[in-house]
Amino acid sequence: MGLFDIFTQEIAIDLGTANTLIIHNDKVVVDEPSIVAMDRATGKVIAVGKQAMQMHGKTHENIKTIRPLKDGVIADFDAAEHMIRGMIKMINPGKRLFTPSLKMVICIPSGITEVEKRAVRDSAEHAGGKEVYLIHEPMAAAIGIGIDVEEPMGNMIIDIGGGTSEIAVIALGGIVCDKSIRIAGDEFTANIEEYMRRQHNILIGERSAERVKIEVGAALPEIDNPPPDYAVHGRDLMTGIPKEILVSYVEIAHALDKSISKIEEAILNALEMTPPELSADIYRTGIYLAGGGSLLRGLDKRISLKTKLPVHVAEDPLRAVARGTGIALKNVGKFQFLMR
Repeated sequence: MGLFDIFTQEIAIDLGTANTLIIHNDKVVVDEPSIVAMDRATGKVIAVGKQAMQMHGKTHENIKTIRPLKDGVIADFDAAEHMIRGMIKMINPGKRLFTPSLKMVICIPSGITEVEKRAVRDSAEHAGGKEVYLIHEPMAAAIGIGIDVEEPMGNMIIDIGGGTSEIAVIALGGIVCDKSIRIAGDEFTANIEEYMRRQHNILIGERSAERVKIEVGAALPEIDNPPPDYAVHGRDLMTGIPKEILVSYVEIAHALDKSISKIEEAILNALEMTPPELSADIYRTGIYLAGGGSLLRGLDKRISLKTKLPVHVAEDPLRAVARGTGIALKNVGKFQFLMR
């Protein structure tokens, strides 16, 4: 171990539209919503992560909350840099004599353009990254699930995050075919907001819609052990007075139906593009689901009915990508698919 290794901090970042996770020394040290609260006048950062999330939708004119990532890519460069910097500071709080140089592995959506890739790399370098490597999300998810990505065996991974759903077939340490669509958790949340407005004449915020999705979200109108009805609070569009209504998982399944159909379509598309030898492998191994979206009740069953293939949900799917990114960080030399 050289002298410079002491001053190098190695971190793996799962930079997500909804949540950002940082892994340091094999542990998830930061797991925060991807959001920043800033002062409108000075542009100073007031809060990052959970604290900023508590302000979201409740700010006055001097404060604005920004979600720097949209559809899996950086939409606000400045805010993204502040967010990455703020979250790196959370790793070991307290004053330090020196700032260690950072070696980072960051995961990116597979359908990302060169310009968007550049934005991620620049943000990371401005936040203190000396060596920055990039890895595609489905690849990170596969490694995180525990699949041996180097072997000549085809595996299909579906990573449903906040901004994008990534569908990829992986073999021999590379992505053979992939499909990235910008329909995922955020879209589900928007569908719920829209449904409440249309069906119940009630206006709810993004955070409330997110809660509804977690409490009673479902992909099928009939599921085993259904969740109890959930009380939603919002503003009555007719009277303007706050009110409460009860929603059931069946309603939410209807609200999300269109978006889930689009994801199913993309899966079938990806299966059509798959070379026949790998199709044979996928028939045996099935499909792996990762990402927060895979926690939607009955989604695995629905995809299985559509594709007639076995569908496995990764354990702790929210952290599968982060785990994989962490493993890639430890084996930077071994994995050829890491991009400098």
